[in-house]
Amino acid sequence: MIVNKKSAFLLGLLVCICFHLASAQHVAKSSKPDPYTADIQSLLKNKLVIDAYKIIDAMESSTVAELIELTEIPAPPFKESVRAQKVKQLFEAAGADKVWTDSVGNVFALRKGSNASQTIVLDAHLDTVFPEGTDVKVKHHGDTLYAPGISDDTRGLTAMLAVLRTLEKAKIETACDLLFMASVGEEGLGGLRGVKYFLAHNTPKIKSWISIDGTSIADIAIGALGSVRYKALIKGPGGHSWGAFGLGNPHHAMAKAINYFSDEAQRYTTAVGKTSFNVGRVGGGTSVNAIPFESWAEVDMRSESPEHLKKIDSIFKATMKKGLAEYNKNIQKGQPLTMTLASIGYRPSGATLPSQPLVQHAIAAAKQFDVTPELITESTNANIAIAKGIPAVTIGAGGKSDHAHALNEWWLNDHGAQGIKLALLLTLAETGLAK
Repeated sequence: MIVNKKSAFLLGLLVCICFHLASAQHVAKSSKPDPYTADIQSLLKNKLVIDAYKIIDAMESSTVAELIELTEIPAPPFKESVRAQKVKQLFEAAGADKVWTDSVGNVFALRKGSNASQTIVLDAHLDTVFPEGTDVKVKHHGDTLYAPGISDDTRGLTAMLAVLRTLEKAKIETACDLLFMASVGEEGLGGLRGVKYFLAHNTPKIKSWISIDGTSIADIAIGALGSVRYKALIKGPGGHSWGAFGLGNPHHAMAKAINYFSDEAQRYTTAVGKTSFNVGRVGGGTSVNAIPFESWAEVDMRSESPEHLKKIDSIFKATMKKGLAEYNKNIQKGQPLTMTLASIGYRPSGATLPSQPLVQHAIAAAKQFDVTPELITESTNANIAIAKGIPAVTIGAGGKSDHAHALNEWWLNDHGAQGIKLALLLTLAETGLAK
């Protein structure tokens, strides 16, 4: 094709204009937010959500007062009923469509959506690790509140209640049903029993599960730290340390068995990483000059990996049996000692994939509060949901805290309202607004 100078100039100008237009379109396209961030930003522009944020700020003093009130209601392991009754009353007063307690003590509040085909669960636990008789009176040291259980997880309960109240006061209607759950038995030997029971006996179509536990809004737990726990019990006839010497001694046998377990478990955990084991309590015997008739030990093993958890479980069982068998070979008189390994706790491990919409919504929501989200692994009620194939995360309730599970546990209302706003924002991103 023959092109004159004028045509060449015009052609070059056209190419230049097309190049700049294409570049501008590329920049515009690349600066467009991802769909999850777009969902969050759309919510933040919604008048209902803007009003909801104002309501959360206005409720700040009453939310903190409620935190103190609930903290001072003891909720020791397996004895959460008094606190549960109070939370049930608060659910009813907040205006939920239906409130009830199940046979194990979990308290629920249902807020119906316009489309009941799916449910979002928002969960916080009622129990603390502290035994009956613990002083749970809140002490004020400046702006900081000190009391056992004030952050784990009483703050989570108050954040969850604040979300329900905010939805009601702001008249926000959701597409999915929203189920608020105040659960029993999250801590210690409770073994997540409240959520285990609920998911074993109910079959709602759960789209996603949001646990509120801890306080940092930067931490988003998507990994479920699993654990297996046993009480090992070795028994024998017992007798006088001099007169019956030669009979099998359960303490001696337990020591040999634990030594075998410790050595083998140490080799395994060193090789695979992110797996732990611990002999936390031992006991038995009646006197320094008596051969004990029993010896017991409580053992905890943890891992992020279901395979590693299964393996260290098998190591424990095999080495404990090996230790007892070898000890029994050298008993001078009397019958061999016997052993039972009783399960006292199981928490499944696993993870919600980072690519799940729930995780991406949580990341996008947290970023709105000028924090850098971190995806972490924890052991919480979300473990059970994850094990059931339900997308689940655990988020913080806001404020600052430290010394969880200690008598000097504390919580500081440092931008605490952000935790409630985060929970609201993530919940609405998952439920969707009613059309």
